[in-house]
Order: sequence, then C-alpha cells, then structure tokens
Amino acid sequence: MPKLLFSKMRFYEIKDLMQNVKRPRRIDIVLNRRRHKKDIECLMIQKINFETYPSNVSWQTDNKSHPSLEKLLRDKKYLAAFRAFLQSEYSEENIEFWLACEDFRSTVSLDELGWKAEEIYKEFIQPTACREINVDHHIKEKIKESLEKPSLSCFDEAQKHVYVLMERDSCPRFLHSDAYLSLKRKSRTLWYI
Repeated sequence: MPKLLFSKMRFYEIKDLMQNVKRPRRIDIVLNRRRHKKDIECLMIQKINFETYPSNVSWQTDNKSHPSLEKLLRDKKYLAAFRAFLQSEYSEENIEFWLACEDFRSTVSLDELGWKAEEIYKEFIQPTACREINVDHHIKEKIKESLEKPSLSCFDEAQKHVYVLMERDSCPRFLHSDAYLSLKRKSRTLWYI
C-alpha cells in the first residue's frame, strides 16, 4: 500500500501543482520581515501602554475584590484592624488625626470648637507635636492662621491630604496584610454559622 502513495504518477501531479504556486521573491521576503517587525513593535507598545495605564475594567474588578478606604473607615471591625495595622507600622497618627477631624466636624457649640481646634493643632500639627502628621508647611500655616477664628472646615485640607496618604500608601499594604486576610476569612466563616 505505501508504494502506491509515492508512485510516479502522484509525484508528477505534485510537481505540476508546485509550478503553479507563486514563489516569493527576495524583496517580498525582506518586506515581510519589516512588516512583521513593525507588528511586533506595535504589540510591544500596546503592552507597555496597558501595563502603565491599566484599563477601567481591571480597576473595577480590583476595586470589587478589596474594599475602599472609605468602607474600611465605616466598618468598626475593619477600622479597629486598620488602626492596629497602622500602630504596627508606627503611623497611627494618620488615622488618629482623621478620626479627630471627623469628631471636630460634628462639634456644635462655638466654645467646644475653639478648644478642640487647639487640641488637634497641639497634638498633630504643631512642629513639636508628639504625633505630628506629614503635611505640607503651607497647610500648617493656613491651619495656624485659622485658629484665631476656627470654623468647621479649618482642618479640611490637612484631613484630605492625610486621607490620600492612607489611601495610596497604607491601605494597599493593609489589604495584603495577614491581619486583613484573617479578618476577611473570619467574616466569611461567620456567615456560614
């Protein structure tokens, strides 16, 4: 049977078919290489752009898997765990300042407003403060000027700055820490009980 496959008749038929096939010329080979190289370069540029500027879809899926800092600060269990995590990293002054500012905003009387503003300034903003937060010198000066006549919004800029610091720096580390992962696992198991 194998002898029939390689018979003379079959060989000549294949040879005739090969004559009809257009053979690439040398210039076609060179041009194809250039096109192929450009295609590879375009793919590499797309890959680099994707890595530096991820699509909204990947951001949304990542956002769904981990809670935002805002959600962490609203939930008492996660807030306590986040506070303990910041204490372990020696940066608990950020969360303490943010919570003090939230308490300051809920102040109703003008007398309390004055002394609470002074206490927050002495504890977190003053250059010799025991728990000084990391904010710009200009923000500190604005707060110092606003202490003469304090308002509910005198710490807003500093609070926003500290929130952004925690959101970009501390929160991602916390979401990958053992403390958060064990708390997340524990909340899943309580759901089944």
